[in-house]
Amino acid sequence: MVTLGERAGRRAGPAGAKRTPSVLLKYVMAVSGAIMLLYLIAHMIGNLKIFFGAESIDKYAHWLRTIGEPALPEETLLWIIRVVLALALVAHIASAVILTRRAHKARPVKYAYRPPVKGSYAARTMRWGGVIVFLFVVYHLLDLTTGTLNPHGVQGEVHANVVADFAPGRWYVTLFYALAVIAVGFHVRHGLWSGLQTFGRSSAATQHTLQAVALVVAVVLVVGFLSVPFAVLTGLVA
Repeated sequence: MVTLGERAGRRAGPAGAKRTPSVLLKYVMAVSGAIMLLYLIAHMIGNLKIFFGAESIDKYAHWLRTIGEPALPEETLLWIIRVVLALALVAHIASAVILTRRAHKARPVKYAYRPPVKGSYAARTMRWGGVIVFLFVVYHLLDLTTGTLNPHGVQGEVHANVVADFAPGRWYVTLFYALAVIAVGFHVRHGLWSGLQTFGRSSAATQHTLQAVALVVAVVLVVGFLSVPFAVLTGLVA
């Protein structure tokens, strides 16, 4: 016969180890998601400098690498941003995986019939959407950060790198970029809405307003990011 104490010990795990509360993991997801969202907004604004000419965006890229000089070594700020983003990404993914596993364990037996649940497309595709976004980030770093996969690939020549990357002959790159950015948009829309709920900003009176805010932010990001490759593809930026 299993006592209540033994059951509690099994739930706690080896040596009585305690699980991280699910509500705390949701806060971790919300905060890490907010950090990445702020970066996306800043990154999008920086990308739009390409419409002001090669000199504008190249100078901007140079400025990012040299902020703090000579007091700090070159690229110090960029490396701080990279480390923070990497930690936020790991925390976000780890929290999502743990919460997903707990949700599955809470219902170990699948329903014989599960009625359709009303929900958004983004909510139903957050997992595979996150995988697409992750793979895109890896490709994007190798393409426009390290220049490894870029046809031009010269550090500091951002305008030339972007134009070479999204040239009409490389339409498949633009297509992949567009699909990934749209996936990011879905992820942002649902993630922002979920984050606002986590922090208790959602109520019956503000629900539709906050949903609209999340949608507007997602649409602005998608349009902002896609405006660059399509401008190159159509010859507006050359």
